[in-house]
Amino acid sequence: MRHAVIMAGGAGTRLWPLSRSNRPKQLLPLIHGRNLLDLAVERLSGLFEYANILIVTSAEYTEQIASALPQLPRQNVVGEPVGRDTANAIALAAQLLAARDADATMAVFTADHVIRPTSVFVQAVRTACESAEQHPDALVTFGIRPTWPHTGLGYIHCSQTVADGVRQVVGFKEKPDRHTARRYVESGEHYWNSGMFVWKIATVRDALTRYLPNSMEKLAAVCTAAAEGRDYAPILREVYPQLEKISIDFAVMEKAPRVLMVELKCDWLDVGSWPAVENIVDMDEAGNAVVAQNTAILDSFRNVIVTEDDHLLAMVGIDDCIVVHSPDATLVCNKSDSQRLKELVELIRKKYGQKYL
Repeated sequence: MRHAVIMAGGAGTRLWPLSRSNRPKQLLPLIHGRNLLDLAVERLSGLFEYANILIVTSAEYTEQIASALPQLPRQNVVGEPVGRDTANAIALAAQLLAARDADATMAVFTADHVIRPTSVFVQAVRTACESAEQHPDALVTFGIRPTWPHTGLGYIHCSQTVADGVRQVVGFKEKPDRHTARRYVESGEHYWNSGMFVWKIATVRDALTRYLPNSMEKLAAVCTAAAEGRDYAPILREVYPQLEKISIDFAVMEKAPRVLMVELKCDWLDVGSWPAVENIVDMDEAGNAVVAQNTAILDSFRNVIVTEDDHLLAMVGIDDCIVVHSPDATLVCNKSDSQRLKELVELIRKKYGQKYL
């Protein structure tokens, strides 16, 4: 049987003021009135039964996400007591799924991206699942052929072709400087690292046990409780804060003896900051990306303009800015300063505590 895991734990500081501590970015209705998590589940609906789609998120978001996804069984929304990065989120999911079906195939996705067209994505996932089942000793990842020298992403270095659309992985490269990134793009052997994976549950559990033994040992009690139908939440609250915070790439993928990559020939858009909205919504004739019911825009160009309610956003003579309205806070900044939002949020925290966060 095949199971899917969607990692949906990020709070999304760079999407403040709409994304807050009690409202994660994956539930913001930014894509034609729909949110990222809903779209992620919809992409998987033709590949996996709803009963076999597991969401791993922050414990504080579980009720919101369960309410937003009534098609999933409530027990399929799992809350991490604290964030411990992707290796532990995957280890937790692997232990829970092993309690259901230890011989299953497990696919791991994120809730941060717009991926289109869906038909191409679906075919790539099928290819990855088949590869993991045909090569049960391998861990399978997805790579995107780079179109420009991105310095904010990791890269996958590939060698020979194993099958149509499937290549052997030589290694993983961390976020490069611009010169190195340009060399990667020109080589034709490097792909953007998507952070999505497919593997046999037994294979990834063995790898995690080898490379992250403390986490797997502590989470074994969660697996046992789940297999016996007992409430594992108290165990999780006790052991999870003790786990090392580490990504799956550092913990496992860079060390694994055999990794395959399936090329994902899709648009793969990270919606992690406000400028990214330009890539997912239609622009007006002045190049403004508008997610708002009511606007009056005069001689203003290339802005990102967002509000969820019927509040009127009026602009005159403003270019290359971000304007985001919420009921209790409004953000105005240059697009070039969007990466400073974490700094701004920290300033707000110091001045007002959690009031606006």
